Amino acid sequence: MMLIDEFMPKYDFRESHDIKIRAKAGDVFRALNETDLCDSWIIRTLFFMRGLPTRKMKLSELKKMRFEMLGIIEDKEVLLGLAGKFWRIKGELQKVNSGNFREFDKDGFAKAVWDFSLDEESGETRLTTETRIECLDEASRKSFGFYWNFIKPFSGIIRMEMLKAVKTNAERG
Repeated sequence: MMLIDEFMPKYDFRESHDIKIRAKAGDVFRALNETDLCDSWIIRTLFFMRGLPTRKMKLSELKKMRFEMLGIIEDKEVLLGLAGKFWRIKGELQKVNSGNFREFDKDGFAKAVWDFSLDEESGETRLTTETRIECLDEASRKSFGFYWNFIKPFSGIIRMEMLKAVKTNAERG
């Protein structure tokens, strides 16, 4: 079972993207953790528009945006989590971690997981990013759904740019 399924087996919204990389899983995993996501002008611009940090943003530094590391399986999977009211400007982000994420259940809030999984086959690795959002009541589901209609295309662009950056880094060696 994957970490994403353990931490969020049921969800209201989902987005997934993947890319094939001509490198072994270990090299892709290293690149995933070492790539500066803000090297992409597209990601920098979209982060800036949202009021997010635009310098030196490796996966481990997403804590600056209140993402918490929920779990890591070396060369296989990295799972990040976040809880808040994402549809609001400040987000009202809550303090969650791998110990309390599953139990977090405040009305009016949503939880999100952001997963990176690696699947190696015949010298190539498929890197997949999947985002799942669980809204914790009907009001948050409606608010997030409205927000998601606007933000989903930009969210997808960020994720696809990240995958391309990791691919470039991993294939370069």
